[in-house]
Amino acid sequence: MIVRILGEGQYRLSNDAVGEVNAADNALQAAVDAGDDAAFTKALHSLVITIRAEGTPLADDEFIGSDAVVPGEGTTLEETRDMLSSDGLIPG
Repeated sequence: MIVRILGEGQYRLSNDAVGEVNAADNALQAAVDAGDDAAFTKALHSLVITIRAEGTPLADDEFIGSDAVVPGEGTTLEETRDMLSSDGLIPG
């Protein structure tokens, strides 16, 4: 799976890493649904850190369509709400 962090770049995630990233995505979804800014900021940070830790960065000149797009740190709850689907940010 290829995940883009807006303003940063793309990461390739192994099938094993997708489960951990989905757990972080679920926490983000719950914070957005609750309208809890503090929990949202913490969950977004956790999601981005998990993607960086578990993923392999793609080279800047490697152009592959992203399977998911994650907002960069500093994105607001409202901006993220517009990006969410019923599955959150990460499909599956």
